[in-house]
Formats: sequence, structure tokens, C-alpha cells
Amino acid sequence: MNLSILLIEDNEQNRYLTTFLLNKFGHSVTSAYDGPSGIALALEQKFDLILLDIQLPGMDGYEVARTLRATPATEHIAIVAVTSYAMVGDRESILEAGCDGYLEKPIDPETFVTDITAYFTNKTGEMQNDTCVGSR
Repeated sequence: MNLSILLIEDNEQNRYLTTFLLNKFGHSVTSAYDGPSGIALALEQKFDLILLDIQLPGMDGYEVARTLRATPATEHIAIVAVTSYAMVGDRESILEAGCDGYLEKPIDPETFVTDITAYFTNKTGEMQNDTCVGSR
């Protein structure tokens, strides 16, 4: 299954690595540097999955997730936070904001694509997969 993925990430190195890994497995990746441009892209194009950094300039990932969930055109898209936020309560706050899943940075290149696919399949029910840790 090839996914169309929106990556909202301000760090150029993280965008490069994430895009490289996802492209390697046949997924299409469109990137946004900040929350407002990510929301705009989500409204302009059809995506299967959104990967969302939480610590973004201007509009943080919490606000982006809440906005996407409150918008009928994007409310159904699986959103996975990929973030360095790893303190007690961060995961819960991220899920409460509307994300379907949570992955900590630094990502593990060996398991990243499998983890991302698991979040998508758990959200859509397209494939049975019990490897999704941390989803709602």
C-alpha cells in the first residue's frame, strides 16, 4: 500500500530523513515547514496520513491537530505526532489534541515506516495490524 503523506516538520534534516525513508518504501511525501502551510496543504490536496512535529514555529502541533480535527475536510485523516516531547503527560496531551498516534524522536530508521503504516491502518481499518503502540 502506497500512502500519500503530509509531513509538517520545521527541521530540514528531519524532513530529509523522513522523506527518504518513506520514499524508499514507495510512499509519496509532501512537506510543510510550519503549521499554517501544513493546514493549507491538507485542505488543497488529499492525504492518507499526516506526520506532525509538535514544536513548530508560530503555530504549534497541538493547535495544528485541533484545527485539522475541527475541519470536515481533514477530520478523518490519520495524524501521527513525531516529536521530541517525551515528558510525563506529553503523549496524553498530544492524543487529546487530536493525534491518532505518537512517535518519539529520534526516530528508528529500522522501524519507522512500519510504525507509521500501523497508525494509518489502525485509523482506517484497511489492514489488520497489532503493532501500533501508543495509538488512541
